[in-house]
Amino acid sequence: MSLLFKFSEKYPRSFYGCKWLVLSLIIGLGAGTLSAIFLSSLSWATTYRESHSYLIYALPFAGLLIGLVYHYFGREVEKGNNLILESIHSPKEVIPFKMAPLVLVATIVTHLFGGSAGREGTALQLAAAFSDQLTKPFRLSAKDRSTLLIAGLSAGFASIFGTPWAGAIFGLEVLLLGSIKMEHIFPAVAAAFIADFITRSWQVGHTHYTISEVPSVDFKGVFYAAMAGIAFGFAAILFVKATHLMTAIFKKNIIYAPLRPFIGGLIVVVLVIAFGLQKYTGLGIPVILEAFEQNAMPQDFILKLMLTAITLGAGFKGGEVTPLFFIGAVLGSALALVLPLPVGLLAGMGFVAVFAGAANTPVACFMMAIELFGFQSALYVAIACLFAYFFSGKHSIYTSQGMGKPRHFLFRQFRDKEKGL
Repeated sequence: MSLLFKFSEKYPRSFYGCKWLVLSLIIGLGAGTLSAIFLSSLSWATTYRESHSYLIYALPFAGLLIGLVYHYFGREVEKGNNLILESIHSPKEVIPFKMAPLVLVATIVTHLFGGSAGREGTALQLAAAFSDQLTKPFRLSAKDRSTLLIAGLSAGFASIFGTPWAGAIFGLEVLLLGSIKMEHIFPAVAAAFIADFITRSWQVGHTHYTISEVPSVDFKGVFYAAMAGIAFGFAAILFVKATHLMTAIFKKNIIYAPLRPFIGGLIVVVLVIAFGLQKYTGLGIPVILEAFEQNAMPQDFILKLMLTAITLGAGFKGGEVTPLFFIGAVLGSALALVLPLPVGLLAGMGFVAVFAGAANTPVACFMMAIELFGFQSALYVAIACLFAYFFSGKHSIYTSQGMGKPRHFLFRQFRDKEKGL
Protein backbone atom coordinates (compact mmCIF):
# COMPACT_ATOMS: atom_id res chain seq x y z
CA MET A 1 0.00 0.00 0.00
CA SER A 2 2.88 2.34 0.71
CA LEU A 3 4.24 1.87 -2.80
CA LEU A 4 0.79 2.61 -4.22
CA PHE A 5 0.55 5.75 -2.10
CA LYS A 6 3.98 6.92 -3.23
CA PHE A 7 3.05 6.31 -6.88
CA SER A 8 -0.19 8.27 -6.51
CA GLU A 9 1.68 11.14 -4.88
CA LYS A 10 4.36 11.27 -7.56
CA TYR A 11 2.15 10.61 -10.60
CA PRO A 12 -1.37 11.75 -9.64
CA ARG A 13 -2.74 11.91 -13.18
CA SER A 14 -1.41 8.47 -14.10
CA PHE A 15 -2.79 7.03 -10.88
CA TYR A 16 -6.17 8.68 -11.54
CA GLY A 17 -6.28 7.32 -15.09
CA CYS A 18 -5.32 3.77 -14.07
CA LYS A 19 -7.76 3.69 -11.17
CA TRP A 20 -10.72 4.87 -13.16
CA LEU A 21 -9.86 2.79 -16.19
CA VAL A 22 -9.98 -0.34 -14.01
CA LEU A 23 -13.22 0.76 -12.35
CA SER A 24 -14.75 1.73 -15.71
CA LEU A 25 -13.86 -1.67 -17.16
CA ILE A 26 -15.62 -3.41 -14.28
CA ILE A 27 -18.63 -1.08 -14.49
CA GLY A 28 -18.85 -1.44 -18.26
CA LEU A 29 -18.62 -5.21 -18.14
CA GLY A 30 -21.26 -5.48 -15.43
CA ALA A 31 -23.64 -2.86 -16.79
CA GLY A 32 -23.31 -4.08 -20.38
CA THR A 33 -23.99 -7.68 -19.40
CA LEU A 34 -26.95 -6.76 -17.20
CA SER A 35 -28.41 -4.62 -20.00
CA ALA A 36 -27.99 -7.50 -22.45
CA ILE A 37 -29.86 -9.83 -20.08
CA PHE A 38 -32.53 -7.21 -19.54
CA LEU A 39 -33.02 -6.39 -23.23
CA SER A 40 -33.24 -10.08 -24.16
CA SER A 41 -35.77 -10.73 -21.40
CA LEU A 42 -37.76 -7.65 -22.36
CA SER A 43 -37.84 -8.71 -26.00
CA TRP A 44 -39.16 -12.13 -24.99
CA ALA A 45 -41.81 -10.60 -22.69
CA THR A 46 -42.99 -8.20 -25.41
CA THR A 47 -43.17 -10.91 -28.08
CA TYR A 48 -45.00 -13.29 -25.77
CA ARG A 49 -47.52 -10.65 -24.70
CA GLU A 50 -48.24 -9.64 -28.29
CA SER A 51 -49.06 -13.25 -29.19
CA HIS A 52 -51.11 -13.80 -26.03
CA SER A 53 -53.29 -10.70 -25.77
CA TYR A 54 -55.34 -12.14 -22.91
CA LEU A 55 -52.43 -11.52 -20.53
CA ILE A 56 -53.61 -7.93 -20.14
CA TYR A 57 -56.42 -9.21 -17.90
CA ALA A 58 -53.85 -10.35 -15.33
CA LEU A 59 -52.16 -6.92 -15.11
CA PRO A 60 -53.83 -6.00 -11.77
CA PHE A 61 -52.57 -9.23 -10.16
CA ALA A 62 -49.11 -8.67 -11.61
CA GLY A 63 -49.22 -5.21 -10.05
CA LEU A 64 -50.30 -6.67 -6.71
CA LEU A 65 -47.33 -9.06 -6.83
CA ILE A 66 -44.91 -6.21 -7.59
CA GLY A 67 -46.43 -4.12 -4.80
CA LEU A 68 -46.17 -6.93 -2.24
CA VAL A 69 -42.54 -7.71 -3.12
CA TYR A 70 -41.43 -4.09 -2.85
CA HIS A 71 -43.52 -3.47 0.28
CA TYR A 72 -42.06 -6.37 2.22
CA PHE A 73 -38.61 -6.83 0.67
CA GLY A 74 -37.63 -3.65 -1.16
CA ARG A 75 -38.73 -0.56 0.74
CA GLU A 76 -35.21 0.82 0.95
CA VAL A 77 -34.79 0.70 -2.86
CA GLU A 78 -38.34 1.63 -3.84
CA LYS A 79 -37.36 5.20 -4.75
CA GLY A 80 -35.40 3.82 -7.71
CA ASN A 81 -33.64 6.47 -9.79
CA ASN A 82 -34.30 9.17 -7.22
CA LEU A 83 -32.43 7.09 -4.63
CA ILE A 84 -29.44 7.02 -7.01
CA LEU A 85 -29.55 10.80 -7.50
CA GLU A 86 -29.74 11.36 -3.75
CA SER A 87 -26.80 8.99 -3.22
CA ILE A 88 -24.69 10.97 -5.68
CA HIS A 89 -25.50 14.34 -4.16
CA SER A 90 -25.33 13.13 -0.54
CA PRO A 91 -23.50 9.79 -0.34
CA LYS A 92 -24.58 7.67 2.63
CA GLU A 93 -25.09 3.92 2.71
CA VAL A 94 -24.16 1.80 -0.30
CA ILE A 95 -27.21 1.07 -2.46
CA PRO A 96 -28.34 -2.51 -1.71
CA PHE A 97 -27.61 -4.82 -4.63
CA LYS A 98 -31.10 -6.28 -4.36
CA MET A 99 -32.26 -3.17 -6.24
CA ALA A 100 -30.99 -4.87 -9.42
CA PRO A 101 -32.90 -8.19 -9.36
CA LEU A 102 -36.02 -6.56 -7.94
CA VAL A 103 -36.32 -3.92 -10.65
CA LEU A 104 -35.30 -6.36 -13.40
CA VAL A 105 -38.04 -8.87 -12.55
CA ALA A 106 -40.64 -6.19 -11.79
CA THR A 107 -40.07 -4.48 -15.14
CA ILE A 108 -40.32 -7.74 -17.09
CA VAL A 109 -43.57 -8.52 -15.26
CA THR A 110 -44.90 -5.01 -16.02
CA HIS A 111 -44.25 -5.44 -19.74
CA LEU A 112 -45.33 -9.07 -19.90
CA PHE A 113 -48.81 -8.15 -18.73
CA GLY A 114 -49.22 -4.95 -20.72
CA GLY A 115 -48.23 -2.08 -18.47
CA SER A 116 -47.27 1.14 -20.26
CA ALA A 117 -43.72 1.79 -19.12
CA GLY A 118 -40.19 2.21 -20.38
CA ARG A 119 -36.85 0.51 -19.81
CA GLU A 120 -34.20 3.14 -19.07
CA GLY A 121 -35.14 3.39 -15.39
CA THR A 122 -34.42 -0.29 -14.98
CA ALA A 123 -31.13 -0.09 -16.87
CA LEU A 124 -29.98 2.85 -14.73
CA GLN A 125 -30.85 1.04 -11.52
CA LEU A 126 -29.17 -2.18 -12.67
CA ALA A 127 -25.96 -0.35 -13.54
CA ALA A 128 -25.92 1.91 -10.47
CA ALA A 129 -26.66 -0.91 -8.01
CA PHE A 130 -23.89 -3.00 -9.53
CA SER A 131 -21.42 -0.09 -9.63
CA ASP A 132 -22.03 0.92 -6.03
CA GLN A 133 -20.94 -2.51 -4.83
CA LEU A 134 -17.38 -1.51 -5.77
CA THR A 135 -17.33 1.21 -3.09
CA LYS A 136 -16.22 -0.95 -0.18
CA PRO A 137 -13.78 -3.34 -1.93
CA PHE A 138 -11.92 -0.38 -3.47
CA ARG A 139 -12.29 1.76 -0.31
CA LEU A 140 -13.64 4.71 -2.26
CA SER A 141 -14.26 8.08 -0.66
CA ALA A 142 -17.63 9.82 -0.79
CA LYS A 143 -16.34 11.95 -3.66
CA ASP A 144 -15.15 8.90 -5.61
CA ARG A 145 -18.42 7.13 -4.89
CA SER A 146 -20.34 9.96 -6.56
CA THR A 147 -18.11 9.61 -9.62
CA LEU A 148 -18.65 5.84 -9.52
CA LEU A 149 -22.42 6.23 -9.61
CA ILE A 150 -22.24 8.80 -12.41
CA ALA A 151 -20.18 6.32 -14.44
CA GLY A 152 -22.76 3.65 -13.66
CA LEU A 153 -25.63 5.80 -14.90
CA SER A 154 -23.69 6.62 -18.07
CA ALA A 155 -23.00 2.92 -18.66
CA GLY A 156 -26.63 1.94 -18.09
CA PHE A 157 -28.02 4.58 -20.43
CA ALA A 158 -25.44 3.91 -23.16
CA SER A 159 -25.91 0.15 -23.15
CA ILE A 160 -29.71 0.17 -23.12
CA PHE A 161 -30.04 2.51 -26.11
CA GLY A 162 -26.78 1.84 -27.96
CA THR A 163 -25.75 5.50 -27.72
CA PRO A 164 -22.43 5.76 -25.83
CA TRP A 165 -21.83 9.50 -26.29
CA ALA A 166 -25.37 10.32 -25.22
CA GLY A 167 -25.00 7.93 -22.29
CA ALA A 168 -21.79 9.59 -21.12
CA ILE A 169 -23.31 13.06 -21.32
CA PHE A 170 -26.58 11.91 -19.72
CA GLY A 171 -24.78 10.61 -16.63
CA LEU A 172 -23.13 14.02 -16.20
CA GLU A 173 -25.95 16.30 -17.28
CA VAL A 174 -28.94 14.73 -15.53
CA LEU A 175 -27.25 15.06 -12.17
CA LEU A 176 -25.04 18.10 -12.22
CA LEU A 177 -27.14 20.66 -14.12
CA GLY A 178 -24.31 22.83 -15.39
CA SER A 179 -21.86 21.98 -12.60
CA ILE A 180 -19.93 19.26 -14.43
CA LYS A 181 -16.52 18.58 -12.91
CA MET A 182 -13.53 17.46 -14.92
CA GLU A 183 -12.88 14.39 -12.79
CA HIS A 184 -16.29 12.97 -13.69
CA ILE A 185 -15.79 13.08 -17.47
CA PHE A 186 -13.28 10.29 -18.08
CA PRO A 187 -15.09 7.65 -15.95
CA ALA A 188 -18.46 8.52 -17.53
CA VAL A 189 -17.15 8.33 -21.10
CA ALA A 190 -15.07 5.18 -20.51
CA ALA A 191 -17.85 3.31 -18.72
CA ALA A 192 -20.42 4.30 -21.37
CA PHE A 193 -18.35 3.07 -24.31
CA ILE A 194 -17.26 -0.12 -22.57
CA ALA A 195 -20.84 -0.96 -21.53
CA ASP A 196 -22.14 -0.32 -25.04
CA PHE A 197 -19.39 -2.53 -26.48
CA ILE A 198 -20.19 -5.33 -24.02
CA THR A 199 -23.92 -5.23 -24.75
CA ARG A 200 -23.27 -5.37 -28.50
CA SER A 201 -20.79 -8.21 -27.93
CA TRP A 202 -23.65 -10.22 -26.46
CA GLN A 203 -25.34 -9.72 -29.87
CA VAL A 204 -28.25 -7.83 -28.41
CA GLY A 205 -29.66 -5.50 -31.06
CA HIS A 206 -31.03 -1.99 -30.73
CA THR A 207 -33.89 -0.37 -32.63
CA HIS A 208 -32.82 1.66 -35.68
CA TYR A 209 -34.64 4.87 -36.59
CA THR A 210 -34.36 6.68 -39.91
CA ILE A 211 -35.16 10.25 -40.92
CA SER A 212 -35.54 9.89 -44.67
CA GLU A 213 -35.80 13.60 -45.58
CA VAL A 214 -34.12 16.67 -44.10
CA PRO A 215 -34.70 20.00 -45.91
CA SER A 216 -31.99 22.62 -46.18
CA VAL A 217 -31.93 25.03 -43.25
CA ASP A 218 -33.53 28.45 -43.76
CA PHE A 219 -35.29 31.03 -41.60
CA LYS A 220 -38.70 29.40 -41.99
CA GLY A 221 -37.30 26.01 -41.07
CA VAL A 222 -35.72 27.41 -37.93
CA PHE A 223 -39.00 29.11 -37.00
CA TYR A 224 -41.00 25.89 -37.48
CA ALA A 225 -38.44 23.93 -35.46
CA ALA A 226 -38.76 26.45 -32.64
CA MET A 227 -42.56 26.21 -32.70
CA ALA A 228 -42.32 22.43 -32.58
CA GLY A 229 -39.84 22.71 -29.70
CA ILE A 230 -42.31 24.77 -27.68
CA ALA A 231 -44.99 22.13 -28.28
CA PHE A 232 -42.57 19.41 -27.17
CA GLY A 233 -41.76 21.44 -24.04
CA PHE A 234 -45.41 21.66 -23.09
CA ALA A 235 -45.81 17.91 -23.73
CA ALA A 236 -42.93 17.34 -21.31
CA ILE A 237 -44.66 19.49 -18.69
CA LEU A 238 -47.91 17.60 -19.19
CA PHE A 239 -46.16 14.25 -18.79
CA VAL A 240 -44.31 15.27 -15.63
CA LYS A 241 -47.40 16.82 -14.03
CA ALA A 242 -49.62 13.87 -14.94
CA THR A 243 -47.16 11.29 -13.61
CA HIS A 244 -46.56 13.16 -10.36
CA LEU A 245 -50.30 13.81 -9.96
CA MET A 246 -51.16 10.13 -10.40
CA THR A 247 -48.46 9.16 -7.91
CA ALA A 248 -49.89 11.61 -5.37
CA ILE A 249 -53.47 10.43 -5.94
CA PHE A 250 -52.59 6.76 -5.47
CA LYS A 251 -50.56 7.47 -2.32
CA LYS A 252 -53.21 9.68 -0.79
CA ASN A 253 -56.21 7.46 -1.47
CA ILE A 254 -54.73 3.96 -1.12
CA ILE A 255 -52.92 3.59 2.19
CA TYR A 256 -51.79 -0.02 1.71
CA ALA A 257 -49.03 0.30 -0.90
CA PRO A 258 -49.39 -3.13 -2.62
CA LEU A 259 -52.96 -2.27 -3.57
CA ARG A 260 -51.88 0.77 -5.59
CA PRO A 261 -50.51 -1.14 -8.61
CA PHE A 262 -53.46 -3.55 -8.33
CA ILE A 263 -55.96 -0.69 -8.66
CA GLY A 264 -53.79 1.04 -11.26
CA GLY A 265 -53.56 -2.16 -13.28
CA LEU A 266 -57.33 -2.54 -13.08
CA ILE A 267 -57.83 0.99 -14.42
CA VAL A 268 -55.40 0.34 -17.29
CA VAL A 269 -57.17 -2.92 -18.20
CA VAL A 270 -60.58 -1.23 -18.28
CA LEU A 271 -59.30 1.60 -20.47
CA VAL A 272 -57.41 -0.69 -22.86
CA ILE A 273 -60.30 -3.12 -23.32
CA ALA A 274 -63.10 -0.55 -23.38
CA PHE A 275 -61.44 1.83 -25.84
CA GLY A 276 -59.15 -0.48 -27.80
CA LEU A 277 -55.89 1.07 -26.61
CA GLN A 278 -53.71 -2.02 -27.05
CA LYS A 279 -51.13 -0.21 -29.17
CA TYR A 280 -50.34 2.09 -26.25
CA THR A 281 -49.30 -0.74 -23.92
CA GLY A 282 -45.71 -1.87 -23.41
CA LEU A 283 -42.86 0.02 -25.06
CA GLY A 284 -44.78 0.81 -28.24
CA ILE A 285 -41.74 0.54 -30.53
CA PRO A 286 -43.82 -0.38 -33.64
CA VAL A 287 -45.89 2.78 -33.20
CA ILE A 288 -42.74 4.89 -32.84
CA LEU A 289 -41.29 3.44 -36.04
CA GLU A 290 -44.56 4.05 -37.86
CA ALA A 291 -44.53 7.70 -36.74
CA PHE A 292 -41.33 8.25 -38.74
CA GLU A 293 -43.10 7.13 -41.92
CA GLN A 294 -46.62 8.55 -41.72
CA ASN A 295 -48.70 11.03 -39.74
CA ALA A 296 -49.81 9.88 -36.31
CA MET A 297 -53.22 10.73 -34.96
CA PRO A 298 -53.31 13.87 -32.75
CA GLN A 299 -54.71 11.91 -29.80
CA ASP A 300 -51.93 9.30 -29.83
CA PHE A 301 -49.57 11.20 -27.56
CA ILE A 302 -52.30 12.00 -25.03
CA LEU A 303 -53.45 8.38 -24.78
CA LYS A 304 -49.91 7.06 -24.31
CA LEU A 305 -49.23 9.79 -21.76
CA MET A 306 -52.37 8.89 -19.82
CA LEU A 307 -51.69 5.14 -19.68
CA THR A 308 -48.05 5.69 -18.72
CA ALA A 309 -48.93 8.16 -15.96
CA ILE A 310 -51.37 5.64 -14.47
CA THR A 311 -48.96 2.72 -14.82
CA LEU A 312 -45.96 4.46 -13.25
CA GLY A 313 -47.98 6.49 -10.77
CA ALA A 314 -49.54 3.30 -9.43
CA GLY A 315 -46.13 1.76 -8.74
CA PHE A 316 -45.32 -0.44 -11.73
CA LYS A 317 -41.65 -0.52 -12.71
CA GLY A 318 -39.85 0.37 -15.93
CA GLY A 319 -39.03 3.94 -16.74
CA GLU A 320 -40.23 7.12 -18.36
CA VAL A 321 -37.84 7.61 -21.25
CA THR A 322 -39.21 5.22 -23.88
CA PRO A 323 -42.77 6.48 -23.25
CA LEU A 324 -41.35 9.98 -23.70
CA PHE A 325 -39.80 8.84 -27.00
CA PHE A 326 -43.23 7.52 -28.00
CA ILE A 327 -45.03 10.72 -26.96
CA GLY A 328 -42.51 12.93 -28.71
CA ALA A 329 -42.40 10.91 -31.92
CA VAL A 330 -46.17 10.70 -32.39
CA LEU A 331 -46.65 14.34 -31.40
CA GLY A 332 -44.01 15.42 -33.92
CA SER A 333 -45.55 13.16 -36.53
CA ALA A 334 -48.97 14.73 -35.90
CA LEU A 335 -47.49 18.25 -36.03
CA ALA A 336 -46.47 17.53 -39.62
CA LEU A 337 -50.16 18.02 -40.42
CA VAL A 338 -49.81 21.74 -39.59
CA LEU A 339 -46.07 22.47 -39.80
CA PRO A 340 -44.46 22.26 -43.28
CA LEU A 341 -41.57 20.00 -42.25
CA PRO A 342 -41.11 16.32 -43.20
CA VAL A 343 -42.96 13.88 -40.97
CA GLY A 344 -39.84 11.84 -40.21
CA LEU A 345 -37.87 14.92 -39.21
CA LEU A 346 -40.57 16.16 -36.85
CA ALA A 347 -40.95 12.67 -35.38
CA GLY A 348 -37.20 12.52 -34.76
CA MET A 349 -37.18 16.00 -33.25
CA GLY A 350 -40.01 15.10 -30.90
CA PHE A 351 -38.40 11.74 -30.07
CA VAL A 352 -35.52 13.47 -28.28
CA ALA A 353 -36.93 16.94 -27.48
CA VAL A 354 -39.76 15.82 -25.17
CA PHE A 355 -37.21 13.78 -23.26
CA ALA A 356 -34.89 16.81 -23.15
CA GLY A 357 -37.63 18.89 -21.57
CA ALA A 358 -38.77 16.25 -19.10
CA ALA A 359 -35.29 15.20 -17.92
CA ASN A 360 -33.43 18.55 -18.27
CA THR A 361 -30.86 16.94 -20.56
CA PRO A 362 -30.80 18.88 -23.88
CA VAL A 363 -27.14 18.16 -24.66
CA ALA A 364 -27.48 14.41 -24.08
CA CYS A 365 -30.64 14.34 -26.20
CA PHE A 366 -28.95 16.28 -29.00
CA MET A 367 -26.07 13.80 -28.97
CA MET A 368 -28.51 10.90 -28.94
CA ALA A 369 -30.16 12.29 -32.07
CA ILE A 370 -26.77 12.49 -33.80
CA GLU A 371 -26.01 8.88 -32.87
CA LEU A 372 -29.44 7.63 -33.93
CA PHE A 373 -30.30 9.79 -36.93
CA GLY A 374 -26.99 11.19 -38.19
CA PHE A 375 -25.67 14.75 -38.58
CA GLN A 376 -28.10 15.92 -41.28
CA SER A 377 -30.85 16.72 -38.80
CA ALA A 378 -28.48 18.25 -36.21
CA LEU A 379 -29.57 21.89 -36.39
CA TYR A 380 -33.30 21.13 -36.39
CA VAL A 381 -32.87 18.75 -33.45
CA ALA A 382 -30.74 21.24 -31.52
CA ILE A 383 -33.37 23.98 -31.86
CA ALA A 384 -36.19 21.65 -30.81
CA CYS A 385 -34.26 20.34 -27.78
CA LEU A 386 -33.28 23.80 -26.57
CA PHE A 387 -36.76 25.25 -26.91
CA ALA A 388 -38.32 22.21 -25.24
CA TYR A 389 -35.77 22.45 -22.43
CA PHE A 390 -36.31 26.15 -21.74
CA PHE A 391 -40.09 26.09 -22.10
CA SER A 392 -40.53 23.06 -19.84
CA GLY A 393 -39.30 25.19 -16.95
CA LYS A 394 -38.42 23.58 -13.62
CA HIS A 395 -40.38 20.37 -14.25
CA SER A 396 -38.53 17.06 -14.15
CA ILE A 397 -39.35 13.36 -14.14
CA TYR A 398 -36.62 12.98 -11.50
CA THR A 399 -37.83 14.65 -8.32
CA SER A 400 -34.35 14.51 -6.71
CA GLN A 401 -32.61 16.06 -9.70
CA GLY A 402 -30.37 19.00 -8.82
CA MET A 403 -31.23 18.80 -5.10
CA GLY A 404 -32.43 22.41 -5.05
CA LYS A 405 -29.85 23.94 -7.40
CA PRO A 406 -31.06 26.67 -9.79
CA ARG A 407 -31.63 25.07 -13.13
CA HIS A 408 -30.03 27.56 -15.51
CA PHE A 409 -26.53 28.96 -15.21
CA LEU A 410 -27.88 32.53 -15.41
CA PHE A 411 -30.04 31.90 -12.37
CA ARG A 412 -27.02 30.55 -10.50
CA GLN A 413 -25.06 33.68 -11.38
CA PHE A 414 -27.81 35.90 -10.01
CA ARG A 415 -27.97 33.78 -6.85
CA ASP A 416 -24.21 33.96 -6.36
CA LYS A 417 -24.22 37.74 -6.80
CA GLU A 418 -26.91 38.07 -4.16
CA LYS A 419 -24.75 36.02 -1.79
CA GLY A 420 -21.68 38.09 -2.64
CA LEU A 421 -19.83 35.13 -4.16
